[in-house]
Amino acid sequence: MTRDTDKNLLKGADKVIDPTLLDVLVCPVTHGPLEYDRVRNELVSRQLGKAFPIRDGVPVMLVEEARELDSDRPDGDQSGGSST
Repeated sequence: MTRDTDKNLLKGADKVIDPTLLDVLVCPVTHGPLEYDRVRNELVSRQLGKAFPIRDGVPVMLVEEARELDSDRPDGDQSGGSST
């Protein structure tokens, strides 16, 4: 029963991550909290400035696979940087 539930937690952008899972997962570098970006299907570490992809429903928590938040910010900088 829980395997079926777990399988669907991170399936796609139309799904929402179980808050319990976010409580358990932390950034592998800073050990800080992660935020789920539903649009990009990523787990974001604001402290590290990186976003970890979710592929086939599995979070890829490898720093070398993470995207720099600075590399693509069409929605404005919310990580503390200055835009002026």
